[in-house]
Amino acid sequence: MSRTPKFRWGKAAALAIAIGSTVLAVGSVRADNLADAMIGAYNTSGLLEQNRALLRAADEDVASAVATLRPVLDFVLSTTVREPRQWSGGALGQGTSQFTAAFEASWRLLDNGVRRLSVAAAKEVVLATRQTLVSIEQRILLRAVSAHIDVILQTENVSLRQNNVRVLGEELRAAQDRFDVGEVTRTDVALAESRLAAARSNLATAQGLLVNAKAEYVNAVGRRPGQLVTPTNLPKRPQSVEAAQAVSVRYHPDILAAQRQVAAQEILVQAATKALGPTVNGTLALGLLEDWDSSSDGYDATVGLSLRQPIYRGGALQSDIRAAMAGRDAARGNLLSVQRDTVQGVNDAFVRLDVSRASLVATAERVRAAQVAFDGIREEATLGARTTLDVLAAEQELLDALTAQISARAEEVIASYQLLSSQGLLTAERLGLAVQIYDPTIYYNLAKDAPARVSKQSKDLDRVLEALGKR
Repeated sequence: MSRTPKFRWGKAAALAIAIGSTVLAVGSVRADNLADAMIGAYNTSGLLEQNRALLRAADEDVASAVATLRPVLDFVLSTTVREPRQWSGGALGQGTSQFTAAFEASWRLLDNGVRRLSVAAAKEVVLATRQTLVSIEQRILLRAVSAHIDVILQTENVSLRQNNVRVLGEELRAAQDRFDVGEVTRTDVALAESRLAAARSNLATAQGLLVNAKAEYVNAVGRRPGQLVTPTNLPKRPQSVEAAQAVSVRYHPDILAAQRQVAAQEILVQAATKALGPTVNGTLALGLLEDWDSSSDGYDATVGLSLRQPIYRGGALQSDIRAAMAGRDAARGNLLSVQRDTVQGVNDAFVRLDVSRASLVATAERVRAAQVAFDGIREEATLGARTTLDVLAAEQELLDALTAQISARAEEVIASYQLLSSQGLLTAERLGLAVQIYDPTIYYNLAKDAPARVSKQSKDLDRVLEALGKR
């Protein structure tokens, strides 16, 4: 009677058990944590830089509106030549050539408050743009979170697939040994070969997904990932979805931006209505005259005051009022939509977090049960009570359970930060990230009064712009 070779399920089982212990320990070495990823995203995001520049442009709109409240002063050089010669007292007169250097000033003294309303509207737009910048910041940070977790997830998936290939390789060799001594048929060997080929294909797919995840990390964070650490301290979950929604209505930047846009549009309606009233303009001109054809040089000074009341302009003024009212109504509708979308976003994130946590508990139990089943079937197979197909099926179930577990863990992290973002709380300042927080009030406070070029305030603005350029 031939001796049955010692079956190699022991080594295969050890590798299978190592799948959970070794792979799930990824990130235990101190390396890049989630805060590092968000810091990198905050410091290197081109989208943030773009929207900061748009905010500075909105600041300058306030300065432009403020400038309309002030007089306009111009220095004018002009020359006039009159030809041909003119008749004077029956005789042919000489032509004239004059050169004038003058200062001209004009100032709108009265406009029913239209310009001041324009300033107020521009300020509301600035506040709305600031909130839009916060919303962009939240998107950047949430993308960094997703990229960080995805690299960890795909790394663990690759490790799982690599272990799976090794385990199935051991199973194939064991099946071949049993076939050599006549314990199993060629069909069992073919099944093991098929599963191994499928495992290698799945490994190649997982490796491709890991490459893509790393590319997304570079795009989101601004550098290649090193050894990434799985976050353990997640944001605290609100007590209820209603509490989370109440926070979002109060703090979410999309809602605050929409509210500011409504305020700006309402002011513009007032401005368009007041534009129907009269305007009063004052002018002053003071200049020196040089007559090149005579010695009658001198100076010229004029002062003027004019009142203008629009009567008919082809219906343009009424059209402006209707357009402003339509813009206001559109802004109100947008506010309603944003409020509803934000509340729904909180609900979705809240449910996603609850589902991920329930799934994490369930997958832990699934892994435990799959491990017990695999160990039992493995032992039964050594006694001939189980087939190779049974062992392969049990091993696949264990692999699927471990894959579901790491996916549930990744889902929990992303859902936690998505819930934070849906409430409007995912900002560098609130998270306490070690970054230089961008302060939008610095530039605004320097630019809002439309400083003259020679003023100290204008020079301070130049230094701010130079610093931004160096960054």
